[in-house]
Amino acid sequence: MIAFLKGVLAGKDASTAYLEVGGVGYAVGMSQTALSKLPEAGSPVEVHTHLQVREDGLSLYGFLSLEEKALFERLIGVGGVGPKVALAALSSFTPAALVAAVAAQDVAAVQRVPGVGKKTASRIILELKGSLDQGFEGLFDDASQFAAPAAERLAGAREALLSMGFTSAEADVSLKGAPEGGDEGVLLQYALKRLGANS
Repeated sequence: MIAFLKGVLAGKDASTAYLEVGGVGYAVGMSQTALSKLPEAGSPVEVHTHLQVREDGLSLYGFLSLEEKALFERLIGVGGVGPKVALAALSSFTPAALVAAVAAQDVAAVQRVPGVGKKTASRIILELKGSLDQGFEGLFDDASQFAAPAAERLAGAREALLSMGFTSAEADVSLKGAPEGGDEGVLLQYALKRLGANS
């Protein structure tokens, strides 16, 4: 199992990053969001990885955060969702925004992922919803990554709302009075409930 790669970014294209580690070149599939955050070619880089073993070969997928990797692994566990669709989901939403859409059972939002129809969106919500029974942190193995300052959590929730198509004004109004100790997922669920009540 390859848990992570640490080396030099040799280059990238629309869907793949090429990493040189100890003289070996690795082709790593990544979301467009993660690819856009990579440094220039020749820079040192470290990515968390998921190795998929199939009869026709091996495929390596990379992530800049454990949060993104955890959600990818949950997504490909859903029937009918492969790595290509999972990466498209991570390209369309931040992990927090996608989790919030699942928690709100927003089929229309999940359907915005390229390659996902109503049936698949409903299946994603049905199968991932169980992971949210204990709150947003229940979806991920490492809860410590959510110990961000309150201002940072609020900013993250606002960014997630903007990525879901809400305006800046709607995001600001919906987050007023949000629970101070809540993680980013709790803040998003609070905001989405308020936005739903006002629609």
